[in-house]
Amino acid sequence: MSQYRPADEKQLIDVVTAAVANEEPLEIFAGGSKRNLGRPPQLPHTVHVSAFAGIRQYEPEELVLTAGAATPLAEIERTLAAKHQMLAFEPADWRMLLGTDAANPTFGGVVACNLSGPRRIRQGAARDHVLGLAAVSGRGEAFKAGGRVVKNVTGYDLCKLLTGSYGTLAVMTEISVKVLPAPEATRTVALTGLDDARAVAAMAHGLNSPHEPSGAAHLPSADGRARTLLRVEGPVPSVEARSQALRDELRPFGAAEILGDADSAKLWQGIRDAVPLAAGEGVIWRVSLAPTAAPAFLGAVRAALDVDYFLDWGGGLAWLAVRGADDGGAAPIRTALGGRGHATLIRASAALRAAVPVFEPLPPAVAALSARVKDSFDPKRVLNRGRLYPEI
Repeated sequence: MSQYRPADEKQLIDVVTAAVANEEPLEIFAGGSKRNLGRPPQLPHTVHVSAFAGIRQYEPEELVLTAGAATPLAEIERTLAAKHQMLAFEPADWRMLLGTDAANPTFGGVVACNLSGPRRIRQGAARDHVLGLAAVSGRGEAFKAGGRVVKNVTGYDLCKLLTGSYGTLAVMTEISVKVLPAPEATRTVALTGLDDARAVAAMAHGLNSPHEPSGAAHLPSADGRARTLLRVEGPVPSVEARSQALRDELRPFGAAEILGDADSAKLWQGIRDAVPLAAGEGVIWRVSLAPTAAPAFLGAVRAALDVDYFLDWGGGLAWLAVRGADDGGAAPIRTALGGRGHATLIRASAALRAAVPVFEPLPPAVAALSARVKDSFDPKRVLNRGRLYPEI
């Protein structure tokens, strides 16, 4: 296997152009924290893009940050925290989950995989915060998309297309995102002992209230101490008033306690990073579906599989840890889902990730559209070939 380390955009173009000419695919590599995510790469060459790192421009007063795609995420979060700002989509850190503790998550990796945490239900996904980017396509052509401010973004939104493409369309070299002020205070309203159906109903009630929760999750427990959690963030007086009003609003579902800043921060970081399941054994799935469908879905899955689970996004995201199933639970999970959602295999052996669809199988019309998009950006399939779906 050859390894390339381009020092600048010109060298990166040369590497991609040579790969196109020889029809030899490339694995794009930065920090490596998400290398075990998606179908396993079996590619002859690796392109290390670590040279495309560093914060290029940060204007706190304009709430805009531009950085190289290989910039460590920790560096960006430290820089923002110094100005009491944040990446509002709450990017997850899945190193414990994926067994890549020694690796460093990067800005580009988070954007390429569109990783968003519990705040997604209030602030949107990573793709909703990307203003612009620079990249090199699978044709070996450099291009830019979007801009540094929303008013400069015109035409087809390529930023949204590339965010979540797992590096299969282009190699991102620079990214601009909008950032937001960090909350002054955080409180969590915690209900105890609800079953899945009552928990989903409580979360829906809270999210539809005027109190603006920024997170809603349900952590079941075998001892009957299941916890249903709703997070409130913002200025201190507002958070104090809203969390107490939300507790009163949820009184029909049972008595609730209010957790303070430190307990809330630890709790929601664990939910963001799937810690309740990450340390255990089993194949890990992440399933998005309509929140109202979650109780029936979980009932069907629990009847067919040995599974642990928890809910995020008000019930719209189910995390599953499956034990003892030959296919990792793929067939029962997708049967229970019935095509009304998306099941993604997050943690499994390379053999299993190669054997079953890691991402939700595409309907024929969507698969054809996806192939045409891929043809436009990477007709020879040289970038991260097969990372999402098998390539012919």
